[in-house]
Amino acid sequence: MFAALFAAAAVASAAPAPMDPAQMKAIEAVAYDYVDGQLEGDAARVARSLHPDLAKRAVTTDPDEKLALRRMSKEELVDLTKQGVLKTPRDQWDRSVRVLDIAGNAAVARVETPWFVDYFHLGRFGERWVIVNALWYPKPKS
Repeated sequence: MFAALFAAAAVASAAPAPMDPAQMKAIEAVAYDYVDGQLEGDAARVARSLHPDLAKRAVTTDPDEKLALRRMSKEELVDLTKQGVLKTPRDQWDRSVRVLDIAGNAAVARVETPWFVDYFHLGRFGERWVIVNALWYPKPKS
């Protein structure tokens, strides 16, 4: 009996707290600003969404490196946006944002477009959320 109560208490304490709907909306807005800025080719919009020390990475295959990562900085992302790399007519936009977790001033969100999946770590600075880290996966071309 004692073991069952202890196990139930452990499970209950591990359950995540409900997420604040206002914070979820704020996080979604930042993620959509980032991806919509890319799709519009709006570099300023993309830049506003990103922390100055952003780390954006993708797992890659490199025979010379066992744990290979493709790395991009905020500046590289803004430059790619200026070049219109992902610029897409609005009628072809297919994107989604899902907030996965919020803990104090840290959050995780999943963003999906036809070309990639991003997992964002976001930080809240005062009342403002920004993307601090991103791990992304390029979808296979069909």
